[in-house]
Amino acid sequence: MKRYNYSDLSSADIQKLVQRNVDPANEIRAIVEDVIAHVKEHGDSALLDYALKFDKVELDKLYLDKDELSTIASAISAEQKAALQTAYDNIYKFHQTQLKAEDKVETMPGVTCWRELRPIEKVGLYIPGGTAVLPSTFLMLGIPARIAGCHEIVVCSPPQKNGKVNAFIAYVALLLGVDKIYLAGGAQAIAAMAYGTQTITKVDKIFGPGNQFVTKAKTIIQSTTTTAIDMPAGPSEVLVIADETANPAYVAADLLAQAEHGMDSQSILICTDRKIADAVLLEVDKQVPSLPRAEIVKAALENSYIVVTQNLDEAMQFSNRYAPEHLILATESWQQITPAIVNAGSVFLGNLSPESVGDYASGTNHTLPTSSYSKAYSGVSVDSFVKKITFQHITAEGIKNIGPSVEILAELEGLHAHKNAVTIRMKDK
Repeated sequence: MKRYNYSDLSSADIQKLVQRNVDPANEIRAIVEDVIAHVKEHGDSALLDYALKFDKVELDKLYLDKDELSTIASAISAEQKAALQTAYDNIYKFHQTQLKAEDKVETMPGVTCWRELRPIEKVGLYIPGGTAVLPSTFLMLGIPARIAGCHEIVVCSPPQKNGKVNAFIAYVALLLGVDKIYLAGGAQAIAAMAYGTQTITKVDKIFGPGNQFVTKAKTIIQSTTTTAIDMPAGPSEVLVIADETANPAYVAADLLAQAEHGMDSQSILICTDRKIADAVLLEVDKQVPSLPRAEIVKAALENSYIVVTQNLDEAMQFSNRYAPEHLILATESWQQITPAIVNAGSVFLGNLSPESVGDYASGTNHTLPTSSYSKAYSGVSVDSFVKKITFQHITAEGIKNIGPSVEILAELEGLHAHKNAVTIRMKDK
């Protein structure tokens, strides 16, 4: 991992450091646009072609039904089912509290305003399945979709070499009451849900993390179709702030946990002393050889770095510029610096709060904004799956009270039909 001293970095240097997943030559965009166009024109045929090209599997059909999912899910053990159930219960408990009705507000006598929730009717969930299969993502997306009451949930996940999905994903589908999983991955799955194919329904909004190709596809379809997205999510990243009270072995484990997601993941360490950096790197060297995904981890670490600051305030300044997906405060002083957090997707406080618990089972959602998008986006929640529609009701007293102000405002904007819509009612009262 490269190492920098914060005091040596100019603002331009920091800006260059915090940029990631950029596509300056538009190489990724060009590939993704071609995939989207092919799926838009050829539908199911394109998806079958891409399954053969990218997933190396020849499919007879593009989905697995409930019976097939039940058969696949039967392979998992009771212990594994119990772990998935624990995750399900905690995620459900946390997200259930987010579904709240709002009070009506009388803004002036006779003028009442309020908001009501309505579920998004058709949502698409993308469950990655590249170098790692993620049933946890299925839980993180499916549970709030169910709580919100979405009428149709379309699920896409890449097929494995046997033309099926992982047993854990199949079991989660049963937990969520999802009767069908479509065997499509990558940018082609995003395009299929955005445009619809002969088999896959067009959805109103697409959710889920992915690699740079998936994220690029989501950003493109958001600007070229009527399908919305949750946020740009992926590749994954973590930023750890550590001081002398941190445990170097824990910090190293957290950095490696993020790095194993993929070669394009990023693990950033911001520490208040170079001795901390030295100790963490020693632990990294100890822990890497035992990891099954060591080669992926090493590639990700080459894309990562360490910044040494003079104090926690400087560390937080850098973190807010980076705007991480995951932020770990590996310090006993976390309560003092937490109020300074401005930009982050999800935060893990203290030395006993690894990111892994949030990834799987604490209850918070792990589908989060990456690549500095936490400056403007929040992570997935029940709110992501609903629309908040505003209502207003005006009584005879209300039109009398509010009408004159609206007439003046409409007239000063030169919109006389607007004014007349109020005046004509006031004359009748």
